[in-house]
Amino acid sequence: MVKRRKMSKKKKLTMTVYFLLRGLVILSLIAQGIHGNWNNVFLCILTLILFTFPSLMKKTFNMTFPTTFEIIVYCFIFASEILGEIQNFYGIFAHWDTMLHTLNGFLCAALGFSSIDILNNMDEFHFKMTPAFVGLVAFCFSMTIGVLWEFGEYTVDVYLNKDMQRDRVVEKITSKKLSEDEITPIELDGINKTVIYTNDGNTTVIEDGYLDIGLHDTMKDLFVNFIGAVVFSILGYFYIKNRDGYRFAEIFIPRLRKNE
Repeated sequence: MVKRRKMSKKKKLTMTVYFLLRGLVILSLIAQGIHGNWNNVFLCILTLILFTFPSLMKKTFNMTFPTTFEIIVYCFIFASEILGEIQNFYGIFAHWDTMLHTLNGFLCAALGFSSIDILNNMDEFHFKMTPAFVGLVAFCFSMTIGVLWEFGEYTVDVYLNKDMQRDRVVEKITSKKLSEDEITPIELDGINKTVIYTNDGNTTVIEDGYLDIGLHDTMKDLFVNFIGAVVFSILGYFYIKNRDGYRFAEIFIPRLRKNE
């Protein structure tokens, strides 16, 4: 009876967070619609769709998500789309994007780890993988998701004229294009202004440096994704080695639902 009561409380907490965030998204959708911000309306609709993914995965693959993991996923989606994009937290808080990409690396590693650990414990699976191999697969899964996300950002920027890669101003560049032979790299340091002339006669002045087109942001995102993936992979490795000693990891690991 005690165990059932605890599970009920956990489910109630998850549903409370879910409906609270869902309500905030709906309010944001209404507000953006009133002001005619249709791009933001689309983001709100996308957020509502993404909110259904945990339930869809649980039903499709007969899985159960730990309360902490599921709540973090809902908060991650809300922080990324509503706070990050619509409320411009990416611009207001310098490390908002970094924090989310680090968390993404951690959560995706947990998903990859869970999938392999489930197979590893199935009787139908005819060979067992070592803890180090399971951790490596979790890491590779997370990094693959991170790379695919950066591919998506680049595609949206190129074909939809957005700036998901977050261009930034830098004061130093090194390029072989600047040399006569295009072989020897030339370094420009202390750049304080860039002037851009377009064919239609317009001029754009960039103060304090040179405009980097997404490279620094992409590499930073992949690096922090790497950190998040490594952290969970190490945690997962020790969890397999000693499940009783590292039960903390269980709050991030989805499981197959046990048959009643």
